[in-house]
Amino acid sequence: MPKAYSDIGLIGLAVMGQNLALNIADHGFQISVYNRTTEKTEKFVAENPNTPGGLIGAKTLEEFVKSLAKPRKIVILVQAGKGTDAVIDSLVPLLDQNDIVIDGGNALWTDTIRREKTLREKGLRFIGSGVSGGEEGARFGPALMPGGDPAAYKELAPVWNAIAAKVDGKTGRPLEGAAPGKPIVGGVPCATYIGENGAGHYVKMVHNGIEYGDMQMICEAYALMQGLLGLKAKEMGEIFSEWNSGMLGSFLVEITADILKQKDPASKKAFVDIVLDTAGQKGTGKWTSVNALDMGVPAPTIAESVFARCISAVKEERVAASKILKGPSKKYKGSKKALIEAIHDALYCSKICSYAQGFQLMREAQKEYKWKLNFGEIAQIWRGGCIIRAVFLQKITEAFARKPDLANLLLDPYFVKTVKKAQENWRKVVALAAECGVPAPTFSSALAYYDSYRSARLPANLLQGQRDYFGAHTYERTDKPRGKFYHIDWPEKNRPQIEIA
Repeated sequence: MPKAYSDIGLIGLAVMGQNLALNIADHGFQISVYNRTTEKTEKFVAENPNTPGGLIGAKTLEEFVKSLAKPRKIVILVQAGKGTDAVIDSLVPLLDQNDIVIDGGNALWTDTIRREKTLREKGLRFIGSGVSGGEEGARFGPALMPGGDPAAYKELAPVWNAIAAKVDGKTGRPLEGAAPGKPIVGGVPCATYIGENGAGHYVKMVHNGIEYGDMQMICEAYALMQGLLGLKAKEMGEIFSEWNSGMLGSFLVEITADILKQKDPASKKAFVDIVLDTAGQKGTGKWTSVNALDMGVPAPTIAESVFARCISAVKEERVAASKILKGPSKKYKGSKKALIEAIHDALYCSKICSYAQGFQLMREAQKEYKWKLNFGEIAQIWRGGCIIRAVFLQKITEAFARKPDLANLLLDPYFVKTVKKAQENWRKVVALAAECGVPAPTFSSALAYYDSYRSARLPANLLQGQRDYFGAHTYERTDKPRGKFYHIDWPEKNRPQIEIA
């Protein structure tokens, strides 16, 4: 027998919305659902009649709002941008003071800041929550990154903690085995309050930027094994399976192994060999890179992963260029086993640098937007449910537990030791890639980032001289306090130096 009022509501019954609604209902919460197309709502409810909490379909937005217990909690899962704004505008006249609107889409964090402010002025509460894990995560346990009104999140937390992915409290490894109607009981939920207004969606954006980097780095490992060793897809799949049992263990490495072992149903060839080498993107990786530039934070590895997708998209140009532009003729003739081990180490070191860049970006963002981000908790909720879930994230959690104000992951003792041990192999792989003409943009940029970050002195002194010469942009001196600026009247020789400030 349905309750008089549902615990929560959800608008938008595309695949993600349907799966999240079923996840909520599986955990015993009665949920009302609404879709602009009534037929889709009716079909969805009819096809899922026996969930533990119950699904209540609504034909109109008014009926949907009236079906919810107060203060109402309404999840929106529609197309980000104008679609979300349109739904919010339709909802606002129907809501009461202190009702809670939750945007679970991939929203731009600045849109979330705007929406939270607008709704707060109307007496309503707004939460922008990152939801990561794709369709399967939404159904059986995503990683959830909510930001907004902290009091509002306390009211939402019982639902969010229940439906989130769970990890083992000691090892940080994901707990698996959830099935329809049989959610996982116990474990640590991969959900935590991130911060005010747009903090949740910002952290989700950085997650996606790191995801871009992870995917491209894995692709480069594959390209190196294929280009330098001539390995077949199935053999590479076995290597990735082996890697998945160690410190590279992650969702993306696991599915890479599965993909490489898969045969194409039509041609019976290796599936990966018949897939066109062009990649699309939805924009969150680009957002991360643009924001890093805006903030002045070095995130070259994430940016290179975006550019790698961009250059993959100009397929016809690349095919034409391949007939004109020639690379080196050098071939690798060394040990197969040694090179595979070196590629493993290069992948791990590059991954460390990519995550270091992501956390540096979040550190700068909290200053810009006056958030208080807990980086250890962020790493914790990424251990399960999300696309970048990995064994490695436990080490990041431990790093921030040791030093919450850690300036850069590379400075943590574990990562210092790890990179020191593996960097010889890393350098060999990057050098070999260049010598043999195999593109490895994220491996190379990560190494350049590492070498730049560890350098007490960079050639930017000459750059400052150039800027002062052509644009009177001034420079600082090594023998004077920071913050004092000087200028020389160029281009005549021996002109006097002028102190600017």
